[in-house]
Amino acid sequence: MIRISDEVREARAVVALETTLIAHGFPPGEGVAVGLESEQRVRAGGAVPATIGVLDGEIVVGLTATELERFGADARKIGPRDLAACVAQRATGATTVGGTLAVCRAVDIRFMGTGGLGGVHRGWVEHVDVSADLPEVARSRTLVVSAGVKSLLDVPATAELLETLGVPVLGFRTDELPLFYAARGGPRVSARVESAQEAAAIARAHWSLEGHGLLLGRPPDESLDEVEPLIEEALRSAAAERVHGQQVTPFVLSFLHERSGGQTLRANRELVAANARLAAETAVAYADADG
Repeated sequence: MIRISDEVREARAVVALETTLIAHGFPPGEGVAVGLESEQRVRAGGAVPATIGVLDGEIVVGLTATELERFGADARKIGPRDLAACVAQRATGATTVGGTLAVCRAVDIRFMGTGGLGGVHRGWVEHVDVSADLPEVARSRTLVVSAGVKSLLDVPATAELLETLGVPVLGFRTDELPLFYAARGGPRVSARVESAQEAAAIARAHWSLEGHGLLLGRPPDESLDEVEPLIEEALRSAAAERVHGQQVTPFVLSFLHERSGGQTLRANRELVAANARLAAETAVAYADADG
């Protein structure tokens, strides 16, 4: 049911990458380029990329460039609950962060790069909506490098839930959890780290104490501090058009890309690739410590 590429199987440092970003995170035709750029950044960091998705009745760990082309907008968005059905029905499935982490747990991949982590949605008091990413981070022995949590979420509530779940939230050269597009303004992290080596050392100690997942927040290089009003407008528009559940994130991203004149699209593309590079550097530092 799980096919692991030879390169991934033989690598000493591996970084998992999701496929939902390819299928649903960018305008049609751009997602594959972002996925390939992320893989290139992982290699530049000294690790091997393991992009994960479901094809032809198999969970594939280490997709080829040709296989990445198959993850279009019609691919299913696959969280942890959806993996078995997607495999059995031989559907094309693009894994979310949570779905990717579920596979990482099964094959023991310890590092992952992504854009933003899912979490507690705004308005959760009236309508409970919590991403499956959070329990998967808490269950998986994987360090996830992201630009904080997705910008459309309730970030303080997400940070509180991560604390409840026992997930260390590390800040890469920052004391605040990044707000995806914005570098500043988030809640305080549980610990600041200055290097990939320091993050790897904390991960090793955490796992030695029977801990599970960790989040390493890397601030975006291009901070878009003025994006919050657009996010609120996008969420109002989604509610008016009765967009719910897994469709909210791609709707909001598309709205932001259009209304910002492409600014958020450029920032999103770069932060995804930069996070992949930092995940690779951390994976290599972890492997180097093993000798």
